[in-house]
This record gives sequence, structure tokens and C-alpha cells, in this order.
Amino acid sequence: MTAAARNALPEQLVALLTEHLGIKAHPGDLTPATTFASLDMDSLDLMELVVAAEEEFGTVLPEDALDLAPTSTLADAARAFAHARHGR
Repeated sequence: MTAAARNALPEQLVALLTEHLGIKAHPGDLTPATTFASLDMDSLDLMELVVAAEEEFGTVLPEDALDLAPTSTLADAARAFAHARHGR
């Protein structure tokens, strides 16, 4: 696996952020190290992200799987979504 592949964010997460939540960032500018706070997202925005993810993935994400805060990174969210989707 290349470094670029390891550092890539899931396309579904990028789409949720840019299309559903209307985050004004070029998808190529979103990196695993990007924080929600740097995107001007607050706790309410994170709740909207969780609801959108549940609709997109067709599952209810357990509360303990998504302990996200504005200081969380997009990599944190990607891991949380992946673990919740795979039942881990």
C-alpha cells in the first residue's frame, strides 16, 4: 500500500462533509490530520455528521463508537465509522 493510499480518506466521509454538510473545502485539501474545528464544525455539526453517516451507511452507529469532538481528526472519524460499520 502506498503512502497516498494510507493517507486517503474514505470517499463517503469526504462526500458527507462536502456535499451533505456543505463544508467549503476542496476534497483534496481534506487530510486525515484535518480537525473538525479547523473546518469550523462544532458539536451540533458533528451530530449532523453522525445522522448523515447513519443514513448513508444504513445502520445505527452506537454512541460509544463515535466519541467525536471538534478537536477530533478526520482520521478519527474514518476509524470510528469503519469500526461501527464492521461491528468492531
